[in-house]
Amino acid sequence: MNPSQSLAGAPSAPAKKTPVRSGISRDTLLVIAVTLAGFGIWELAVRWLQVPQFILPSPMAIAARVAQDFTSGLIFPHFLQTLVEVLAGFLLATVIGVGLGTLVALVRTVERVVYPFVLALQTVPKVAVAPLFIIWFGFGIEPKIVTAAVIAFFPILVNVIAGLKATDPRRLLLMRALKAGRWTTFCKVQLPGMLPYLFAGLEVGIIFAVIGAIVGEFIGASLGLGSLVIQRQAGVDVAGVFSVLFYLSFMGVALNLALRWVARRWVFWERPTDAVSA
Repeated sequence: MNPSQSLAGAPSAPAKKTPVRSGISRDTLLVIAVTLAGFGIWELAVRWLQVPQFILPSPMAIAARVAQDFTSGLIFPHFLQTLVEVLAGFLLATVIGVGLGTLVALVRTVERVVYPFVLALQTVPKVAVAPLFIIWFGFGIEPKIVTAAVIAFFPILVNVIAGLKATDPRRLLLMRALKAGRWTTFCKVQLPGMLPYLFAGLEVGIIFAVIGAIVGEFIGASLGLGSLVIQRQAGVDVAGVFSVLFYLSFMGVALNLALRWVARRWVFWERPTDAVSA
């Protein structure tokens, strides 16, 4: 018998099956356990030390207030107002950050002339600038959007610049050898390499946008989660303040996770190791 025929007739080895992970990961269980332990210690300490509710309420009292704000519907108009400010400011910061970052990275003159002024403006405390936005734009939604955009702008800008400057020089040489134009080189090589850095900056920028919107509402607003914090702080409603902080944390985490989901679908090939986070 021909050896090749004997090999062909032999049964093939069964393919190895890759194990399928199911259930909750160990890290997630550890986070849940630590969180529950922390809340348990907090609850016992407040009860044992008899801490007054107007100083530090117990987790159970805060959870009851969170549920009350939700069932009564009181939190929804404030939540939606802050969400609109955050998204609008984040969109404005993204447009300006991507546009200016691209110019700084690709045009040497813009980098030498404009970028030092951007760095100088970044050193100015944004809380000190927010009252000026109230004077310039009034007490409407505009100063909150501008404040959110100003705070979220810088991490997006820096990551765009870092992503474009991190382009592999060999790829650029290849595009030059193929007689590709600057626009083709940007779309085919520089833009795909910059996207992981961009999304890393966006994940940080969306959190900064939440902070910026709240800072703007602290200065002057009648609607929004920041104004609700000021109202409850004036009434010494500490449990109510913690309830607002819970909804603020929920907003920030949800927006950050949404951006990470988009990044996994659109920028699936790599994640940057040296992206700028702040």
